[in-house]
Formats: sequence, structure tokens, C-alpha cells
Amino acid sequence: MHCISLPSSHLLLHSPPKTTLKLASHVSPRMFFNDSATNNNSGSTNGFSLIKNVSQLLWGASLPPGILISTVRTAWTSTWQIMMSQLAPSDPSGAYTRPPSKFRLNPTAATTKLHLYVGLPCPWAHRTLIVRALKGLEEAVPVSVAGHGLDGSWEFKDVPDKDNDILVPTMDRVNRCRNLKEVYRLRKGGYDGRATVPMLWDVEKKEVVCNESYDIIEFFNSGLNELAQHPGLDLSPLELKEEIEEWNRVIYPNVNNGVYRCGFAQSQEAYDVAVSGLFSTLARIDDHLGSSRYLCGDRLTLADICLFTTLIRFDLVYNVLFKCTKKKLLEYTNLHAYMRDVYQIPKVAATCNFLEIMDGYYRMLFPLNPGSIRPVMPSVCEHEFLCRPSEREAMSSVGKRVQHVL
Repeated sequence: MHCISLPSSHLLLHSPPKTTLKLASHVSPRMFFNDSATNNNSGSTNGFSLIKNVSQLLWGASLPPGILISTVRTAWTSTWQIMMSQLAPSDPSGAYTRPPSKFRLNPTAATTKLHLYVGLPCPWAHRTLIVRALKGLEEAVPVSVAGHGLDGSWEFKDVPDKDNDILVPTMDRVNRCRNLKEVYRLRKGGYDGRATVPMLWDVEKKEVVCNESYDIIEFFNSGLNELAQHPGLDLSPLELKEEIEEWNRVIYPNVNNGVYRCGFAQSQEAYDVAVSGLFSTLARIDDHLGSSRYLCGDRLTLADICLFTTLIRFDLVYNVLFKCTKKKLLEYTNLHAYMRDVYQIPKVAATCNFLEIMDGYYRMLFPLNPGSIRPVMPSVCEHEFLCRPSEREAMSSVGKRVQHVL
């Protein structure tokens, strides 16, 4: 499970063909579009004004002719389908099929000199950041945080840290690469596949150790205890292993991947199936959490971490962009309080950069939001609201066990 990047070749905007329409001044075709290679707001404004003036000249106050609307609609639908086929591969029914991770973990082959690559918008990468923080592996496993590029790739950039309490995008701190694709290509034999996060890197061998998120969090939980500041914290105890796996079998297809199956559905049938499975599962979990502090009782587990990273993005992104509109997470009394309970565990909030999450989805997933306009953040997703008491400690016989361990 990982986050993909949109191939840049699918976002190229070609200059429009020459027209016989004569204007009073010379018009460069590039003025019709916002030039993503620069950040010239005045150029963008001039381009928009030009399009508006041409539209007024051709049609006045009327709507464009029906045949033009039909042609543009057909062209856009075809282009969208091409983009989605690469961004989100689907089966014949139009249902999203997530590509498997290329590099699976071999714990015996991993060295102790590791580096973690993540992207803050990605829920799969987010789970590795949380387990890394809870186990106290920040010094043992340094991290480089990639940001979203305009072409859909993961890029490294030096973002001023205005708030020391949350993670922000960084430069590549170990390989000094410009983007994640370059890092993958450093491995022996190179790599031309999808450059996904999270990715665990062997610094000495210059090799990809793993890019499967669940492998990484299991490894962080138990494979590096000699380097961890909190080796006593076990998020996957043997006695709960089977129950954790049972919850994962429910949560992954219907919730973690379920929101993507809604957002990336390429047919009405596929969307209807996905959205039904998503909300019926959320209702089931909400009911269970009415009598249990965490999924597996009193103890926080890897299953909770995996569920949390989807829930924290639900009202922020998925409810709108991925059309998960039947209910907001706020409408689930137990689920929302549970999410706040996990958010308030020390070090978890610092892994949640909400502006980066919104930018990563609304500005990176071009086929779903061509205008790249980021909506205002819902007030219920702001840090102050999420810090309201969850009042779930009373449900646990061990009280604030997790916080005491940390």
C-alpha cells in the first residue's frame, strides 16, 4: 500500500492551433494557459482576460453553441479516461485496482543505516511516520519529506519551518536528489516504475529496502527495538495478532482503499459498489467503538494507526474530492471521538500537516480537480477542534496507557 504520483506526460498542455481570427494585438498561444513553469500571476490573469474577451466577441452574453459544448465534453471525457487509466488502473467494470508494491521487506537483508522517504498528503506514508514517532525512531531512521510537484511527481524542496510542531517538506537529506524518481533510479539496476511513498532506503547499499507501508510499520514496531527510544511499546502484540489481522481485512478494502475506490471509480456501477461498502463499514466500526476505546479493546494497535490515517483525511479531502458524501465523519459520534483520541496521543498531531494534505490532493490529482482550487479547510479539521476532549479514556481499564509508555 503506497501513494502513487501522476505521470507528468499526461499533464502537458499543448498550445491551441492557429486561428484565422484577427485580434488587434499579437497573441502568443501560451497566454491561453497558466504557465506552470513560472509563477507569474499577472500572466495568468492576462490569459484569462484574453479568453474572456474572445468569448464575448464570438458569443456575446449567450452560452457557447451546443455543438461546441458537446465537442469539448467529448474531448475532455476521453482525455480524463486516458489520464485515469494511468493514475488509477481499473478492471473492466471501472473499479479502481491498486497496483501491488514492487519492493517487499526482507528483514534479514535490512541494515541499521536506514532512511525513510515520505509525502505528507499520503495516508500510507503517514502510518509509517506515526509508528516511527511512537516507537521513538526519529534519530535511528531519519526522514526526507517530499512535496507535491505541479506535474504530479514527488519533489524535494526546502520549505521554511514556520511551525516547529508539524512536519514540512524538506530537501533530500541523504541522496540530494531533486525528486523521488531520481532516488529510485540510484538503486543497482535502476528503476523505471512508479516512484511511490513511503519508501525505506538502505543508505549504505543505496538500495530500496521496501515501499510497502504495512511491512514498514511492522518492521518499525518490532524490528528496530534495539534502536528505539520506546522498545516496550508493542503495537502488534502476539495475543492480538489475529484480531488485528481481522480488522485489517475489513478496513483495508472498504475504508483505506475504499475511499480511493470511490474517488477513482471510472463508472457509476463501480462507484456505487465502493461507496456502499465504505459507509456500511464505517457504520459497523462506529457501532463497535461505542463499547471499545480502540479497535482491539484497551490497547492501541497497528490496526488503529491504519484506520486513523484515513479518518483524519475524511472530512478534509475524501468527503468532497472523492465523493464520499453520504455522511461526514463528524456525524459519527464514536468514530470522530476515536479519531480525536488518537490525534491527541503525544507526537501524533505533529505528523498531521493539513495544508500539505489538502494541497497534495486538490492540486496534485489534476483529473479530479482540473482547476486546482483548494477549498477552505473545514473548521472541524483544525487543530483546536481536534484537541477537544474525546472523553474516551473512561472506556479503557488501563486509562492513558499509551501516553504513559511514551
